[in-house]
Amino acid sequence: MKKFLEEFKAFALKGNVMDMSIGVIVGASFGNIVSSLTNNFINPLIQLCTGGINEEGVQIGGSFKILGVSFNYGQFLSDVINFLIMAFILFCVIKAINAAMKIGKKEEEEEAPKEDPEDIKLLKEMLAIMKEQNPEAAKAAEAKLAQE
Repeated sequence: MKKFLEEFKAFALKGNVMDMSIGVIVGASFGNIVSSLTNNFINPLIQLCTGGINEEGVQIGGSFKILGVSFNYGQFLSDVINFLIMAFILFCVIKAINAAMKIGKKEEEEEAPKEDPEDIKLLKEMLAIMKEQNPEAAKAAEAKLAQE
């Protein structure tokens, strides 16, 4: 049981879990903002377009009845619009995060010294041997490589 609790503590205190929990909290708060936008601005537009206000001034948001059963399509449209707004914003946020991560990776790659491929290493070794055996031929080979 003690080992289980230690593993859970290590898992819960990792940076990824903490970042994810902050993201969930911020996402929930942002969901409230989007819901407010939908309820207070988009729903009235839907009601105007669908004739969603009856004679008594009660907002019904676009609905119809079949055999006494009420179908509230105005609320369905509102929920679909709410989903589309959230999906679009999440898409933009993830796209921005991916772009930022690519920038960070490029900086790391530029800082790390690049190793020569195996064929270049082999050519350098051959050139070093040529310099030992025949310095003039080695100079000619270096000159030719410099031209290419």
